[in-house]
Amino acid sequence: MTANTRRLVLARTESVCPVCLKTVAAERYVVGDTVYLGKTCAEHGTFDVPIWRGASSYLAWGSGRRTPTTPAAATTSVANGCPRDCGLCPDHRQDSCCVLIEVTARCDLACPVCYASAGGQSHDPSLDDIDRWLGVLNAAGGRVHIQLSGGEPTQRDDLAEVVALVRRRGFDFVQLNTNGVRIGREPDYLARLVEAGLDCVFLQFDGLTEASHVALRGRPLAAQKQAAIAAARAAGVGVVLVPTLLAGVNVGEIGAIVEFAKANSPTVRAVHFQPASQFGRFETAGERVTLPEVMAALVAHEHGGIRLADFHPGSAENPYCSFSGRFQIGDDGRLAALGDSRPSCGCGSGEDVNRERRYVAGQWRLDDGATADGLDAFDRFLASRRRTLGLSAMVFQDAWTLDLERLRQCHIHIVSPDARVIPFCAYNLTSVDGTSLYRGASPVTEG
Repeated sequence: MTANTRRLVLARTESVCPVCLKTVAAERYVVGDTVYLGKTCAEHGTFDVPIWRGASSYLAWGSGRRTPTTPAAATTSVANGCPRDCGLCPDHRQDSCCVLIEVTARCDLACPVCYASAGGQSHDPSLDDIDRWLGVLNAAGGRVHIQLSGGEPTQRDDLAEVVALVRRRGFDFVQLNTNGVRIGREPDYLARLVEAGLDCVFLQFDGLTEASHVALRGRPLAAQKQAAIAAARAAGVGVVLVPTLLAGVNVGEIGAIVEFAKANSPTVRAVHFQPASQFGRFETAGERVTLPEVMAALVAHEHGGIRLADFHPGSAENPYCSFSGRFQIGDDGRLAALGDSRPSCGCGSGEDVNRERRYVAGQWRLDDGATADGLDAFDRFLASRRRTLGLSAMVFQDAWTLDLERLRQCHIHIVSPDARVIPFCAYNLTSVDGTSLYRGASPVTEG
């Protein structure tokens, strides 16, 4: 930015220095058609990063009403200030919705963009450890969605026992976050997970070209992804495709991914895009992909069949964290909005939280049902709604983009090994030299 560029400040907030992770004052401001987050560390200088391209839509996107909630059972006190008191602390402003449980740090890939820096050998948490973590979630109110994550969860031979344990603890929606390699190679393994109570496969899926897989995952994986979806179809479990979007690599494949999802419906229930964030072992000086750019690409691909107005912010988290929309796939393959204003990805807040969790589960879970042959008009309508597709995205914050106002509203959490419940973006936050606030490190305090 040049010295004479007009800069309009929208709001003041707090962030962290990406070098030392100290809390610093920050502001959200507009230059041209882009909204930036800017902050200055007295020791390490000034940092400015784009967070929203399309300034005209920014204020309207965040104008909806939200009801903040305090966690039912805060387990840490406010001592060092956000983001250093997670556990959750009493200053957090949203209940848990989806909680990740990392059942292993092992992985059969070495993805350049891995947020967890997974790989190599490690000691997996025991079933007793996982049971203790689930007990913490039960004490905090329960009824959250559980995502089994890692590492690569399918490295565990006893993963079906983990799924069954989650079910016995009373959680009614269980997702598997996976690269798909093992479930595609061993369909019986996935069938055992489904028999144990698995509801949904959250499948890493970065595009249709091998170049995208190689750039983001380090090896060609197209055949393995196809095999994983075939295994899910045979097992009767729904799949959410989860592309990590990296500028210059696979943004141009957004439309192709949507077409692939349509062709593989109803097994593929949704596509959940995740613009790449810089944490773990991923670091790039390239352009960032922002949410309005993803929405614009989806609208352009459908050639007028859907509109920007068909997408909505999440119903509980900060509106600038995500968008979602729910669509019906027509006989001609075109998408049409279902006319339902509720998000297809999000848990709601306050009294609506359980209803919204069920709504999400209804989109991402693949329920068995009869074909439309011989059904009356109402049953035909219900059957037709099986050909629906959720389109959503979530942009996670890193040390450059972290906005503590957004972080306090986070409802995607991780259970840490010491049984604290920590917002995803705080848990994975890393400085430029790899220092972490929470993952594999003692919390950093102000120096």
